[in-house]
Amino acid sequence: MMRASLLVGALFVVACGPKVTGADTDAGVDGSTQTCEPGTSEACYTGAPGTQGVGPCAEGTRTCNADGQWSPCGGEVVPVGEICANTADDNCNGTVDEDGDADGDGFTVCGGDCCDTPNDGCGDPNLVNPGAFEAAGNTVDDDCDGQVDNIVAANCDAALTSDSANALDYAAAMDLCQTTTENPGDTKWGVISANFTLADGSGVPNVDQRSIRPAFGSTAVQSGGAFAVLSTGGAAATGQTAPAFRDFQRSGVIGTSSGFPSDFVTANGGTLPNSPGCPELLAGTAALDPVMLTLRLRTPTNAKSFSFSMNFMSSEYPEWTCSPYNDFFVALLDSSFSGTPANPADKNLAFYTSPSSTVFPIGVNLAFGDTGLFRQCLDGATGCGGGATSGTTTACENTTELVGTGMDLLNPGPQPVFAGEPGVCGANNLLGGGTGWLTTTGNVVGGEIITLRIAIWDVSDGFYDSLAIVDNFQWSVEASEPGTVLNKPKH
Repeated sequence: MMRASLLVGALFVVACGPKVTGADTDAGVDGSTQTCEPGTSEACYTGAPGTQGVGPCAEGTRTCNADGQWSPCGGEVVPVGEICANTADDNCNGTVDEDGDADGDGFTVCGGDCCDTPNDGCGDPNLVNPGAFEAAGNTVDDDCDGQVDNIVAANCDAALTSDSANALDYAAAMDLCQTTTENPGDTKWGVISANFTLADGSGVPNVDQRSIRPAFGSTAVQSGGAFAVLSTGGAAATGQTAPAFRDFQRSGVIGTSSGFPSDFVTANGGTLPNSPGCPELLAGTAALDPVMLTLRLRTPTNAKSFSFSMNFMSSEYPEWTCSPYNDFFVALLDSSFSGTPANPADKNLAFYTSPSSTVFPIGVNLAFGDTGLFRQCLDGATGCGGGATSGTTTACENTTELVGTGMDLLNPGPQPVFAGEPGVCGANNLLGGGTGWLTTTGNVVGGEIITLRIAIWDVSDGFYDSLAIVDNFQWSVEASEPGTVLNKPKH
């Protein structure tokens, strides 16, 4: 079904989803599959109820074929999208050349809305307009571009520079390929702005702390051709350059610091939230070696939530698991969403809720208590560093994604990495471990402007670096349970 719109003297043609009411069938009296008497004919109409005989819409005729099955309805005229300024009632609703906004979505018929009423055949007209994103598999032209289910593969990150200074490139590396403006007249969804700062929104992070990579060791992209890497040390795996690899335990500290995100800390009673059963963090008031990517976005009109894939790796594992030195990763969402399930009061989507309703901030402490989310590691003792809570993990699955990262090497032995370090947790520990791919989700209001702050920083000291890989940003037409879980299947 096609919709045409005349705007400023030009004729635009766009398509909506299919609409077929179907035809009646009659079971054969003898139990056969015959549904009609061969050779008979009758009137038929497959348009929406109430439109027959309105405007040009008229019935057709169907004929019973030799096999006892009805032919398609021939000669009928059914509603199509209103063609602006042609003096005809194309959609057969009793009004000629209307340019209304019947669904109240802010887009008029002649302004490109290809589905303004249920009679236009798209299911929920409010979710179909030029400000929507194309949702997969619903047989609807969600964004009114004239094509149904034309999901465009993320291809905007195939040729990005690894050490790009343009923060918009890092949005592209996450597969946010479309840009827009803050102008209220701009109804297109997309990235409005992007910038790098320290954790409190001030200053500029060290250039070594962010990169765009087609792979990180053996960790492969989830979508498109690259992903974004943020690190409290070097954002490079072994052998990578621009920026160059920095040993996660022995290269020293970046040396920058800032305050924490003030709204996040205030919402948590003036401190950083901690994992249950772990020692109090020695965080003070400073985020050490911080890097924050802030994205300002206009959401699609049909979006109710978004998700992205993330992978957290840390050389704090296993010695400093559940210690005062655990590094922090946050994904802080500012949205006007007030529905259910509610977004977190402290805005941080980077948390895991266990089956027993215990809440863990995303980080190396996911390895404490066998949550099942810290999986790229070697099983064994944890928390053998001074001041840490000792434990054991059995949730490690393998170290496949650590290979080639620099965290896959055997810990170099009992000699201290820095003065006072007691050594390693056994003979077979690696230099680090990781979560593997996780999915982080938050809820939004369609068409609103949101801010998403993604940040990582060292806690208590600048030693033993951590990093986060971010990829595969996706919108959804359904609200989701906010938080972070094991990775969802790729789309």
